[in-house]
Amino acid sequence: MNIGFKENINIEFKSDKKGLSDSDLIDAVVAFANTNGGELYIGVEDNGEITGLHKSHQDTTQLAAFIANKTVPPVSVRIEKSEDNSYVRITVPQHRSIVASSSGKIQRRRIKADNTPENVPMYPHEITSRLSDLSLLDFSSLCVPDADHSDLDDLERERLRNIIRTYHGETSLLELDNEELDKALRLASVNNGKLTPTYCGMLLIGKRESIIRCVPTMEAAFQVTSGTSVVVNDSFVLPLLAAFEKIQGYMDSRNEEEEIEEGLFRISVFDYSKRAFREALVNAFCHRDYTMMGRVRVLLDDDGLTISNPGGFIEGVTLENLLTVEPHGRNTALADALKRIGLAERTGRGIDRIFEGSLLYGKPLPDYSESTDVMVKLFIPKSLPDKSFTKLISDEQNRTGSFLPINSLLILNELKRNRRSTINELSENIHISEAKVRITVEKLVESGMVEGAGTGRGRHYTLSAKLYKYSDNISGYVRQKGIDKVRYPEMIIQYARNNNGCITRGEAASLLLISEDQAYRVLKGMTAENKLKAVGKGKAAHYELV
Repeated sequence: MNIGFKENINIEFKSDKKGLSDSDLIDAVVAFANTNGGELYIGVEDNGEITGLHKSHQDTTQLAAFIANKTVPPVSVRIEKSEDNSYVRITVPQHRSIVASSSGKIQRRRIKADNTPENVPMYPHEITSRLSDLSLLDFSSLCVPDADHSDLDDLERERLRNIIRTYHGETSLLELDNEELDKALRLASVNNGKLTPTYCGMLLIGKRESIIRCVPTMEAAFQVTSGTSVVVNDSFVLPLLAAFEKIQGYMDSRNEEEEIEEGLFRISVFDYSKRAFREALVNAFCHRDYTMMGRVRVLLDDDGLTISNPGGFIEGVTLENLLTVEPHGRNTALADALKRIGLAERTGRGIDRIFEGSLLYGKPLPDYSESTDVMVKLFIPKSLPDKSFTKLISDEQNRTGSFLPINSLLILNELKRNRRSTINELSENIHISEAKVRITVEKLVESGMVEGAGTGRGRHYTLSAKLYKYSDNISGYVRQKGIDKVRYPEMIIQYARNNNGCITRGEAASLLLISEDQAYRVLKGMTAENKLKAVGKGKAAHYELV
């Protein structure tokens, strides 16, 4: 009999026909605990065939106690027998620290080239990386072995001061001398009685030759391709601030701009939002795993912009909770320094800025779906802005004098994409709780950007007529609303409210998908009911709300 599924990173089969050795059992448990947790099936062959339990593993209570006694710190597992007692399933939780066997062996799980899992030793540099992922160790705050304060570059330190002035960082930092500045930003700390560079300091303002010697993983690349042709391919090892400015210069010369007119104002829309790009690049440098070989890579191709960096999402961050998880990073000292000098978002919500750069202009959302457990990969599609949507957002922000919150932008984007949605549908699609969605949606209704219809769980929401006023596409509005004759008056009133309180016969005809004569009769009936009043004659004739 076959168990019906295959091994993967979270599932392992172990044969027990001849009695699974204690060391193999503990190694498997340790590997799961040091990775993502998982399920260990004893009594099952690698191909999924169930071949039965050895007598030494029949007592599940004794087996659980044995595992706890042979792991450091003790791993508490849950063990369940199959209905016919032919195999056991051992559920191993992911551990919040590094786990070893009592003999000192440390293992982890990985996927081989043939897509099957295996347990391998965890080496010292991987232990550092794992602790960093678990937010138990800040690699960037550690002092660099065999480094001296003279390994920090005075010219790069002056670049840092210029960045503080340019990006409006903490101006009080400018009043400090070099040693005080280094201590304040944790670029150096006292170690064995002398001031020694930290990895944060070496990465930000280290001399190039010192970085190559002490942090050989600090590499970056900027590439541009057109079809199959490589236009630019520049790979370099530089201090982070110098690398950032070099990549920014490459990007600025290739980031084309389009202007959208809105009355007397013009909205400048770049292929890629400058603020979003800055935050994405800062995130790549700030959250990468500097214990891993690799480089921060920026690629511009015909499809869009890709920014990738070594090191997967840190513990607790997933594709679903990117915009809602509590801000925390892999290199805390480095992140703090970048915030204080003004280069990074001070609230730690740089991811909001990355999404905002697309949401403001109705563009496709940034995509992190190609990220893995050893790499974060951000793709921002290249596309033209949705002009009517951009004008809608701009008009509201000008009216209120402030930027729309990220949750509001996500909801508006979802309604633009799906035409109509309930609170439950919005919550599922944008991965925000129903309570927060409901509060935000009702605020959007009050602002006139969104309209609601129905009651209870069946209540649904659509973008208001404002969007279609900007695009001169009233028929799009009526297709979205899906109305019938009974709702003609309601739709006319809603449209008029969002159109300076008035509506013409032609607009009513387009809105309701009926002839102008039919629209005239509807408007005349509403006038008789004192819901509208006729104003003007001829081409200037229109109806206003009473």
